[in-house]
Amino acid sequence: MTDAERSPADLGRRHRRVAIGCAALVASMIGAAYAAVPLYDLFCRATGYAGTTQVASAAPAGAIDREITVRFDGNVAPGLKWRFAPEANEMTVKVGETRLALFKAKNVSDESLTGTASYNVTPNQTGAYFSKLQCFCFTEQTLKPGEEIDMPVAFFVDPSIAENRDLDDIRQITLSYTFFPVKQPKSAALAVSERPKS
Repeated sequence: MTDAERSPADLGRRHRRVAIGCAALVASMIGAAYAAVPLYDLFCRATGYAGTTQVASAAPAGAIDREITVRFDGNVAPGLKWRFAPEANEMTVKVGETRLALFKAKNVSDESLTGTASYNVTPNQTGAYFSKLQCFCFTEQTLKPGEEIDMPVAFFVDPSIAENRDLDDIRQITLSYTFFPVKQPKSAALAVSERPKS
């Protein structure tokens, strides 16, 4: 039966079904877009993909004889007038041993600035075994002009790394942080004062 032979009611129902199908497809695509970032983050945390470290609630029962040198790196993204660096560039740790590393951050501008840090470890495949008990990452830090603070990171290399034969030759892990500026919302009074005069 051709479209010309169909009744107007049949054509209307057919168009409605196509419109509902298109709307459902668009809604599912929007839902998938919103879910992609949290799902990717969950995947990275579960697998250590792309050097994502693990968050632990307790230290392992004990250490093993294997030692790894952990190197520390600190960076500041453009737009944030801070100095940020580790107090020590590296330390040698026993696998399973809990250690504390300190980073220093200083606001070198004449205004209060807020930053937040992201991190990763290299080699990437060690992310599944590098666990943090305490960290300043993803928490907004506000420093007043000239203010300097210590930022601790409590961490350990999980003893289960010894079970992964592909990582037997890993002797060094680099933990790297980068601080990014956080854009603060302007107050209503400031927004009004910055409005162009007509």
